[in-house]
Amino acid sequence: MALQSVLTSQEKTQVARDVDFFNKTLNNGKATLPNQNLGKDDFLKILITQLSYQDPTAPMEDKEFIAQMAQFTSLEQMNNMAADFAKMTRIFKASEAAGALGKAVDLVVNDQTQSGVVRAITRGEVPQILVNGSYYDWDTVTRVYESE
Repeated sequence: MALQSVLTSQEKTQVARDVDFFNKTLNNGKATLPNQNLGKDDFLKILITQLSYQDPTAPMEDKEFIAQMAQFTSLEQMNNMAADFAKMTRIFKASEAAGALGKAVDLVVNDQTQSGVVRAITRGEVPQILVNGSYYDWDTVTRVYESE
């Protein structure tokens, strides 16, 4: 016995309304721009939708479910690693800037190279150095060397 499920036009309209209502409740009634990147929340929504609308006569296999959960775990770990790498980059920049304290530097500002001695350093997302009485982003430094 084959089970066929075909929606009538009225049922399709009702499903479209339900989906629209559900999406609006997720976004507090606000329209959202489409996102080209899928994240862990999108993955979970897809998985829950799959589980909710699966055919009761042919439920999802254990192996499929485990494979999808493994993919979700991998995605979560990659996101955590990316955040950790970004944090490490910020720490390295701050450490590098701190190591330049009292040293001479060359930096590029408005396509011109300037030289001076680093007198102070600020902390933050983008460390800044005080050279010749002005603060500059650490990213503008092209060379660090011993002051004379």
